[in-house]
Amino acid sequence: MSTLISVAVKNHCYGTIRALCDVTCSISKESMTAVVGPNGGGKSTLIKLVAGLFDATDGQINRHGLKPSDIAYLAQRTEIDRTFPIKVEDVVAMGLWPKITSSTRYNKHHHGIIEDILDKVGLSGMGRRSISQLSGGQLQRLFFGRVMAQDAQLILLDEPFAGIDQPTVSHLIGLIQGWHKSGKTIVAVLHDINMVRNLFPETILIARSLISSGVTSQVLTPENLTKAAFNV
Repeated sequence: MSTLISVAVKNHCYGTIRALCDVTCSISKESMTAVVGPNGGGKSTLIKLVAGLFDATDGQINRHGLKPSDIAYLAQRTEIDRTFPIKVEDVVAMGLWPKITSSTRYNKHHHGIIEDILDKVGLSGMGRRSISQLSGGQLQRLFFGRVMAQDAQLILLDEPFAGIDQPTVSHLIGLIQGWHKSGKTIVAVLHDINMVRNLFPETILIARSLISSGVTSQVLTPENLTKAAFNV
């Protein structure tokens, strides 16, 4: 598989705090890659750099021609304001905005896409509800719907299963696997090592610096996991 993302970060700092150092790795096109490591190890920082939310203090991310609209980023749920007055269907519609131009405008076709997506994520009939009325699991299903609407080539998920009920986790895993089978590239920050071993062929293990990257079975060795735990 060809390389979709090349990471070469010598340092990334928040003020005087170093979040990442000496991280060099790549993400292959149409791969399914987990980013794992200890708390405070820089996982979310790495995925935000890949998303292009900010530039590295010292280093670069080569996206090999990807446009911003080719990248879908799902933040941690703790970064979402659930009190914001917006309806469920409008959140999904946000994913369609890059495709809506002055010539196409929002129309019945787009509304049909939204209804179909809500059905696929298990929120059929909830389009007119406020997001404040949703449970944690329903809210995450909704944000997966926004990602689905965007139909991006690269999908970045930051701790997508944290604090989510098991039926929802199973449903979302099915969606991710479907995206991957359709040719999408998936990168997810995860904590469940067993899930990573079972579902993600590629892994990036970081603890501020890169510990290892590549085939999951070769990355998640006892030696590497021990090194990661003591490297923060």
